[in-house]
Amino acid sequence: MKILVLGSAAGGGFPQWNCACEGCRRARTGDPAAKPRTQSSLAVTADGGRWLLLNASPDLGAQLLANPQLHPKDGLRGNPIAAALLTNADIDHVAGLLTLRESHPFAVYATPRVHGVLAANSVFNVLNPEFVARRPMALGEPFQPAGADGRPLGLEVEVFAVPGKVALYLEDASAGPGFGSVAEDTVALRIRPTDGSSEGFFHIPGCAGMPGWLADRLHGAPLVLFDGTTWTDDEMIRSGTGVKTAARMGHMPMSGHAGSMAAFAPLNVARKIYIHINNTNPALLEDSPERAQAEAAGWRIAHDGLELTL
Repeated sequence: MKILVLGSAAGGGFPQWNCACEGCRRARTGDPAAKPRTQSSLAVTADGGRWLLLNASPDLGAQLLANPQLHPKDGLRGNPIAAALLTNADIDHVAGLLTLRESHPFAVYATPRVHGVLAANSVFNVLNPEFVARRPMALGEPFQPAGADGRPLGLEVEVFAVPGKVALYLEDASAGPGFGSVAEDTVALRIRPTDGSSEGFFHIPGCAGMPGWLADRLHGAPLVLFDGTTWTDDEMIRSGTGVKTAARMGHMPMSGHAGSMAAFAPLNVARKIYIHINNTNPALLEDSPERAQAEAAGWRIAHDGLELTL
């Protein structure tokens, strides 16, 4: 099974178009220690021929161009992407579906909650139902994703809810502290090949906490790609780039006693990779003390084009 990191940044990418923080300034100048990154998305394949897209970034067009594995292979029209799976309804995870509107047959997998969001927005009707099958996935029920033609991709996916928050544009302030969030708003994935050739991996690009049951679930995993949005909870406030904490946005910080580095320390995960990293996060900078601290704790910071094999 191969995993291709198409995009590794959080919403807005790195550098973010309207941000002049230190990291973004350095990225714009071509500083080799501040490599640009597009918005978070992965592609996974069991056979090297057909790929499952994990979240459809607004940068998807550029990501497809940058990765020859996802170029058209046979005939005048076609693409190796056979299906797309959405972990939530965030703009940085669904807007790229509009890039796939050119009469290409594929399937879209999402929770009923997220499918409802897509159905309520008529712009997604450009995904012609004659070509694009919309298929629901249920929490806690492993399934084998298939292309539009029904042929399985050789992968088993289990979807389970993790602490998180409804997409910003769907928040309901009248619904109380959770803004109307439900379990299907933020999900994690366990993906493994159906032939049993590996134990697979966990993909958790958004997560607001590490309850005991989740720690137990991840203990001893061979590979986890995990939410690395901010370094500290108050990062955006202290940098002057925003007014919300990481917790308010539905994310764990990397550092601190309540951060993901501390939470993962006792879990014996073989490979730990941060993904969905905000432009303000100093761990993006290869020469920063924060990067050194994360690496010393056994973490790798994802970058666009990173290839992983299990």
